[in-house]
Amino acid sequence: MKKFINGVDQVENQMIQGMVKAYPKHLRKLDCGNVVVRAKKKEGKVALISGGGSGHEPAHGGYVGEGMLDAAVAGPVFTSPTPDQILEGIKAVATDQGVLMVIKNYTGDVMNFEMAAEMAQMEGIQVKQVVVNDDVAVDGSLYTVGRRGVAGTVFVHKIAGALAERGASLDEVQAVAQKVIDHVRTMGAAIAPCTVPAAGKPGFELAEDEMEVGIGIHGEPGTHKEAMKTADEITDLLLDKILADLDYSGSQVAVMVNSSGATPLMELFIINNRVADVLKEKGISVYRTFVGEYMTSIEMEGFSISLLKLDDEMKGLLEEKADTPAWKE
Repeated sequence: MKKFINGVDQVENQMIQGMVKAYPKHLRKLDCGNVVVRAKKKEGKVALISGGGSGHEPAHGGYVGEGMLDAAVAGPVFTSPTPDQILEGIKAVATDQGVLMVIKNYTGDVMNFEMAAEMAQMEGIQVKQVVVNDDVAVDGSLYTVGRRGVAGTVFVHKIAGALAERGASLDEVQAVAQKVIDHVRTMGAAIAPCTVPAAGKPGFELAEDEMEVGIGIHGEPGTHKEAMKTADEITDLLLDKILADLDYSGSQVAVMVNSSGATPLMELFIINNRVADVLKEKGISVYRTFVGEYMTSIEMEGFSISLLKLDDEMKGLLEEKADTPAWKE
């Protein structure tokens, strides 16, 4: 294993410290662990908290800031943060308007965030949650019961965060977050694995002429391996599954072409070229497109496509100002 690290046991802490030092106007780190919050606390409005295992950067700390999250909790690489860390994050950002937890559908994340919410509620903090399950590849995996939460989570952060910034109630922010979840679908593929520092070896193996279809964001297996195909053929394969799962006909969509960590922009734009053409052929209007690293898997060589079916409310919230390390507009 070759990585630019100082020690396996220091990876997450030094990463968070480096992030905070890079963006001191946006972030500060709590003393209780790898929890980052807004440098200036938001008052009188609903607060949003998210998180999960490290290794998905810029998620989730990169989305802490104006218009998105108030706190992000980072566990060890691909491992859920503990309830006490999540509780400290909730307490640090809670306002009299309550806290919404945005949880990706992985068993450990759901269990630990819910335990933290129960403890916070015992201290008088109003907490509600949504669980993101946008992955159409598999229903049930090594990490979860039901569908996994993947890159579509970033759209939840953006749209729910924008509504919270407007001063909406906790019920309203929860409702719009759930609406995004109900209207976003994602699927990915990979051609090379990632190596978790603590494991010291790749998470799976692929032959030179193989790819893994339906890969998860922790390197867990997808639906199957198959022979390597062209970018257009792989894109068609993923889009077929996404479009079969939700009726996008005649709608406007936000598109996210997301790198798993090692797929360069050159290849992502080739993929997006095909996505745009296919959607146009099917009468689906692209409202906004986002291409880059949004929810990674360390250095996995792969990508995912997310489609969010928009209505007027979601379009407006997508356009609202956000100022975070990883999302600025």
